[in-house]
Amino acid sequence: MDKRKLRLKISWGALLFWMIIIFAYSSKNGTESDKQSALVIYVFNALGIDLNGMLGELATFIVRKAAHFTEYLILVLLAYNAFRNYLNKRSAIILGIILTFGYACTDEIHQLFVPGRTGKFRDVLIDTSGAIFGGMVITLFNKIRYKSKIVG
Repeated sequence: MDKRKLRLKISWGALLFWMIIIFAYSSKNGTESDKQSALVIYVFNALGIDLNGMLGELATFIVRKAAHFTEYLILVLLAYNAFRNYLNKRSAIILGIILTFGYACTDEIHQLFVPGRTGKFRDVLIDTSGAIFGGMVITLFNKIRYKSKIVG
């Protein structure tokens, strides 16, 4: 198998794998989801960062929303990596953000059917914000990389 075909399979495989991971986490019921958030807060406490002391009752909320943002930041990076094999960089970023928004919508609908979970459009906006931020990071990285090629 040539390098291009291997790169295509790996990029699409990574994207699909991450989408499955997001789906799996969204399938956890409310109690399991709460335990995961508590574990993250515990890890921060073990590192000497008392999120509950600093943020009070907002700690769990912030941990959950940061997870949304980060999951979809990673998703747009993986989508870009797959789409750039077929599109120019700008189009790959835009399509990645559109895919991420669509997947966030379906994820929130899915959560409506999971016991103890809810689907909220606010979470779609947080997810999409992560994707947009990821698009900005990709754009910045590409500009820096392009300038270093010109200078170097």
